Amino acid sequence: MYSPAVIEHFTNPRNVGYIEDATVAIQYGEPSCGDCLLVFLKIEEDTVREMKYKVLGCAAAIATASITSEMVTGRTVDEALELTEEQVAKALGGLPPDKMHCSNLAVGALKAALRVYLSRLEQAAEENS
Repeated sequence: MYSPAVIEHFTNPRNVGYIEDATVAIQYGEPSCGDCLLVFLKIEEDTVREMKYKVLGCAAAIATASITSEMVTGRTVDEALELTEEQVAKALGGLPPDKMHCSNLAVGALKAALRVYLSRLEQAAEENS
């Protein structure tokens, strides 16, 4: 049912945890399946330096959060915003069709966190002008 990459990321998830001085932290959930993701990003010089997370969900949700954290680290904010669910699923060697929503959870959480970050930058710029 799951690819070797999904099993590897599920049994040995990368970047699990908290970032105490995170640039942004959000909680993101998928109501249709009950999975929930808490995402922490450290962003410096317009680059995602670190992503950590806590996830409550199935094996696919854990694996997609793990691979997403690896794929986004070192990318600029704009590059991170371009990450797609399909890219995440492909990096894991595919997901069963009924588990594709799990890649949507990880990418959705990442993009929501990045939007919060960008809105804070815009707000700060407006306050300083």
